[in-house]
Amino acid sequence: MDRRTVLGAGVMLAGLGVGPAHARESGTRPAPALVHVFSVTVSIGAPQELGIVDGARKRVIPITGGEVRGPRLSGKVLPGGADWQTIRSDGVADILARYTLQADDGGLISVINPGFRRGPAKVLARIANGEAVDPSLYYFRTTPRFEAAVPGPHAWLTCSVFVCSAARYAERVELDIFEVG
Repeated sequence: MDRRTVLGAGVMLAGLGVGPAHARESGTRPAPALVHVFSVTVSIGAPQELGIVDGARKRVIPITGGEVRGPRLSGKVLPGGADWQTIRSDGVADILARYTLQADDGGLISVINPGFRRGPAKVLARIANGEAVDPSLYYFRTTPRFEAAVPGPHAWLTCSVFVCSAARYAERVELDIFEVG
C-alpha cells in the first residue's frame, strides 16, 4: 500500500470520528478539582502483630470509634472495624481499612479505604513509637469507597471518586476526605 492510500484512509476515518484527528477535535478535558466534604477522626487500639507472612510484616489495628464532621456529612465512627496493614521491606505501609460510619440522621455508611503510608525511616520510626509527627514529613493517602442505601440521603457517596489525606497519631488517625470533581 502506498503512502497516498494510507493518508487517504486516515482522512476518511477522521471524517467518521475515528482516530487521532477525532481525539484532537474533542477538546481539552478539565483537570479534576478536589472539594473537601468531611473529616474523620478515627480512634484506634493497640496494633495486633501477626508477624511475617509471605515475606512481609502483617498487623491489624482495631478501630474503636471516632467522629465525622464536615460540610456534607456529620456523625460518628462505629467501633468494630480495623485497619489491615502490610509493612513492606521498603517500609511502605500498604493499608486496607474497613469500618462503618453512622450519620447524624442514623444512616449507616460502609467504608472501604485502601492506601499507602511512606516516608523517611526515621520519621516512620517516630510514628511507630507513638510520637506526634508533622504530617507534611510523610506521605499518607487513601482512596475511600463508600456503600450506602440507594436511594437515600447518603447515596451521593456511592457515585463519586474520593481521595483522602491522612495523619497518624498514637491513638488516632485523622482523615480529610475530598470528592474528585
